[in-house]
Amino acid sequence: MAEMINVEVCYALADKQALVSVKLPQGATLQQALEASGLLVKHPEIDLKKNKFGVFAKLSKLDSILRDRDRVEIYRPLIADPKEVRKQRAAEGKVMKKGAGDADAPEA
Repeated sequence: MAEMINVEVCYALADKQALVSVKLPQGATLQQALEASGLLVKHPEIDLKKNKFGVFAKLSKLDSILRDRDRVEIYRPLIADPKEVRKQRAAEGKVMKKGAGDADAPEA
């Protein structure tokens, strides 16, 4: 009988986290863990071609071989580009700083 490995599959949503433990034969791939977890059926928005996946926060391919006690992570697409958000925040900060010395502010 083939040795079995224990793997966790994790999918974080905005309001909750789905964490499923699966037992797989040694030599199983990341994709096999995803399929065995049932998360692909429960969350149809997960697309094997579009989403990114990882093992312990390290991007991994679907054909990556898993080891015992690995944690497979399903990453959601970013809603906003972090660089753009930072630029916008910096631009808003400059506008706020310019308006700091208002003429109608009470004098000391």
